Amino acid sequence: MAKDCDGALAEACAALREVVPSLVALVRSVPDAGSTAIGTWTVGDTAAHLSHAFRFDTDAAAGRPIPEATVTTAGMAKLNAQLLAEDAERDPALLADRIRALAREFDGVVSRAATVDWLQGVRLPPSAVACHLLEECLVHGHDIARATGRPWPIRRAHALLAIEGAAFPLIGALPPTAFVNQQKAASFRGRFDLRLRGGGRTSMVFDRGSLTLEAGCAGDADAHICADPVALMLVFIGRQGIERPLLGGKLAAWGRRPWKLARMLSAISPP
Repeated sequence: MAKDCDGALAEACAALREVVPSLVALVRSVPDAGSTAIGTWTVGDTAAHLSHAFRFDTDAAAGRPIPEATVTTAGMAKLNAQLLAEDAERDPALLADRIRALAREFDGVVSRAATVDWLQGVRLPPSAVACHLLEECLVHGHDIARATGRPWPIRRAHALLAIEGAAFPLIGALPPTAFVNQQKAASFRGRFDLRLRGGGRTSMVFDRGSLTLEAGCAGDADAHICADPVALMLVFIGRQGIERPLLGGKLAAWGRRPWKLARMLSAISPP
């Protein structure tokens, strides 16, 4: 996704303006905030978490103080649990109003930010923060919709923004251990040529507990992966297994060592 910073931010904000009204309507329609959504979180917890994500990304874009956290799976779980414990609101209608108001505030402040000082002291372009919020909306909208039996279609272009506009910049800005399960990846080495349909081509390099990205294709890749962005996002974030995308043609893998894909999926651990 080779775009200038202003163009990338405009595209991300336009995507948020398209997705947020559907998300707000989805949250408002929730019949039972106490039903299970994902893991130990209820639907109400998930909606509250979404409002927290909007709050600290908006505060970061505005240059206001944000919570301290280590951006790993464990570090973000600790922060999210703390924020949920401090916030008792679980009423779907009230949380829908909160998300809508925070989305409008974010839209107003992010365009005025040159760079954003984000969690763990990393400095991000405003487009990456907007794409992070888009990813939160897509994934947790999926969680709420699945829990309540409602549709939640995700556009390929939006999932592509979530991956190339948020996940990739975060992998580049954070320590190389941030997106990796240290226990499962301690001895793992692998190089993967990732081709996103409708997007670009990136090499993912795993080296005994670290993950780094390289532009373009690596000739010595263990495996080549061609993936629909929506399917890949849901697989990487643990919302979908790999079997259905493989059988449905949404994901294909080949190369010298394609079996390493399963090990890679167990090693990667998005915060």
